[in-house]
Amino acid sequence: MKQSLTSLKRLWSYLRHYRGMFSLAVLLTVGAVGVNAILPYVTGLPITEISNNLARGEQLNFGYVLKMIGFILLITVLYSGMQYSAVYLMTRVVQRSMKDLRRDISQKINRLPVSYFDTHQQGEVLSRVTNDVDAVSNAMQQSFIAIITAFLGIVTAVSMMFILNVKLALMGILMIPTSLIISKIIVSKSQQYFQKQQDALGDLNGYVTEHMTGFNVLKLYGREKETLDGFKEVSHRLSNYGFKSAWISGLLMPLVSMTAYLAYIAMAISGSFLIISGSLTVGNLQAMIQYVWQVNQPMGQVTQLAAVLQSASASTVRIFDILDEVEATENEKDVSLPTTILGRVTFENVAFSYSSERPLIKNLSFEVLPGQTVAIVGPTGAGKTTLINLLMRFYDVTSGSIKIDNIDTKAMNRSDVRSLFGMVLQDAWLYHDTIAENIRFGKLDATEYEVVDAAKTANVHHFIKTMPKGYEMEIDEEASNVSLGQKQLLTIARAVISDPKILILDEATSSVDTRLEALIQKAMAKVMEGRTSFVIAHRLSTIREADLILVMKDGEIIEQGTHDSLLAAGGFYEKLYHSQFDESGDYDD
Repeated sequence: MKQSLTSLKRLWSYLRHYRGMFSLAVLLTVGAVGVNAILPYVTGLPITEISNNLARGEQLNFGYVLKMIGFILLITVLYSGMQYSAVYLMTRVVQRSMKDLRRDISQKINRLPVSYFDTHQQGEVLSRVTNDVDAVSNAMQQSFIAIITAFLGIVTAVSMMFILNVKLALMGILMIPTSLIISKIIVSKSQQYFQKQQDALGDLNGYVTEHMTGFNVLKLYGREKETLDGFKEVSHRLSNYGFKSAWISGLLMPLVSMTAYLAYIAMAISGSFLIISGSLTVGNLQAMIQYVWQVNQPMGQVTQLAAVLQSASASTVRIFDILDEVEATENEKDVSLPTTILGRVTFENVAFSYSSERPLIKNLSFEVLPGQTVAIVGPTGAGKTTLINLLMRFYDVTSGSIKIDNIDTKAMNRSDVRSLFGMVLQDAWLYHDTIAENIRFGKLDATEYEVVDAAKTANVHHFIKTMPKGYEMEIDEEASNVSLGQKQLLTIARAVISDPKILILDEATSSVDTRLEALIQKAMAKVMEGRTSFVIAHRLSTIREADLILVMKDGEIIEQGTHDSLLAAGGFYEKLYHSQFDESGDYDD
């Protein structure tokens, strides 16, 4: 509960940017409540006049009654206008504040370390950005004016009740502490289920996102039933928590209403005796009953909002959890990049582990000269991709240093480090936009000529020209309207247009056929020319011309040299190489 209150208070940091509109909305709400507070009293005046006329046997005072009716209509119009204006202004405040909150979450995600996404499902993170922010937005939209109106309405209604009759007022306000006690008990029981409901919703989004991404694989292996069972389990958990939270919070309204009805009954009976004794007029009793309604109605509105508010409270905690995550730290004063980058890369006694209990890379040292092509080979789990992650500063080394042109990358800004690299990955990533924009992703201000030139360098220009609309053809959301090889060539074109100083090719040809491999190799040869290049390859036949081959096993470089020298040495690389041509070879020997 304390964490929820702290998170809700932090929302004010977003609202205060629009405190002018917020204050005006509150003032209009105060005015509307004040106008509404005198309405029961004014409504009681013509009733009292009519009852007095009838009691005295006089003719009804139609002039006075009509004048009061006109006054009542004026009050109603004024109240409605002020209430509408307050809601309009508050809506603008809330929507602009939520836009700022979404912006901050988006910027925060860009600053989070890669390790955060290794431990959190994409769908769960997405749920915080969408569902949780929507829950907060809806709650603020519905509740701000309602809560202010409720508080002020109760205060003014109670004040008017004391002005009219103290005894009846004391009887009527007993419903307030009773309702508060009931609300506190119900909220304390239901809040835990609202938190679990939001967590379960994040799990559901994560589950759906993951399995929709691998939909073709699920169909291929006939895992529909198991996937459906898993979905049912997560969905059942969400349904269970949703039912418990809604059912418990739903008890608030009838219980609070019950206290109001008891107050009605007690006040009506007592007020009748006061009228008979002549100490209270009929109009004032009618006004007192209306004031009880003005106390009960806002309390009922707030109790109806209890479920929305509790859901928003749980969502607010989840939102600020991600905003409070530790960011990838930068140096207070980063070393600036030199004007000319040669591309010399040095690993000096590098050690790294994802967890302290299990070291992954140990005492890794090597040097790559400018313009050299370095191939990194080894069995699965040897640390090849981890080495690249360290080079790109997706993770920082545990000890030792990685230097580019004798500058420690930890002394540089991460964005400066990554600006030196171009990457072509095994899993080619394209987004839902035109082919031209997918290539231009490597250099956002690239001209049309540069886009076409990059495509020609990557041997993909001819393919693009054969497609409908050419460079303006849209890649669909799953990038399924182009082949795997074509996607790979497009990512090479993207790397070309960025004009990187250092190129990383992570198993870029491992998933294509021999013909496309030759085409991709030819494109990569053009891109690698004159650049320092790191190549991770499972097909050892593709790296024979590499200037340096690093053989990794269990996080260490166990051999290094050229293709011919490593074969002549007859060590691990020689066994690894021949295992790809000899079915009896042991890959991990």
